[in-house]
Amino acid sequence: MTVKISGGTKEQGIVVGNVYDKYGSCNPLVRWIMRGFASALDELVAEASPASIHEVGCGEGYWTLRWNEQGINAKGSDFSHQVIQIAQENAAQRGLPPSIFEVCSIYELERRRDSADLVVCCEILEHLERPELALQTLQQVAGRHLIVSVPREPLWRLLNMARGKYLSDWGNTPGHVQHWSKTGFVRLVVKYFEVVEVKNPIPWTMLLCRPYR
Repeated sequence: MTVKISGGTKEQGIVVGNVYDKYGSCNPLVRWIMRGFASALDELVAEASPASIHEVGCGEGYWTLRWNEQGINAKGSDFSHQVIQIAQENAAQRGLPPSIFEVCSIYELERRRDSADLVVCCEILEHLERPELALQTLQQVAGRHLIVSVPREPLWRLLNMARGKYLSDWGNTPGHVQHWSKTGFVRLVVKYFEVVEVKNPIPWTMLLCRPYR
């Protein structure tokens, strides 16, 4: 599935959406990496078996669109007006209602309005100045499960450099302000959620979690 991407657009000084079209890349390494990510995410979504999904930080909407096309009731939100407009265009092109995408900051999520059986927040926390506040907010809207992923460092930067990207910044993707090893990320998340399963699709750490009750 191909989608229109932002291509590195900035909003409020923050890079929004995808700088690089990793979903439509012809690079064999990128394609192999993305197959691993998709496989891990699909397995965790199947394990959670959700009645509804809210993708927080949905960007251009790739996963939310995919879940809707699979028959799952899924919606997406992102702080960026520009990237949500792209997501809505992507939805309309597939005959899906643009209203499945809404503008909302992760810090402004509300239980009554934004909760879902499964909340997915992939490749978002590394962009945030206040990741712990974001996790506290996710506690309020995750019904039965949360899936969260971040780049696994330093492997992420090394692989970027291996494909000749962002060499002047030692492989750091534009907009990444947080950097976690697998151990460090699990240590952070268990403050707020019970970690049910850990997957390691190269080069990410991906967790299936349950809210503490």
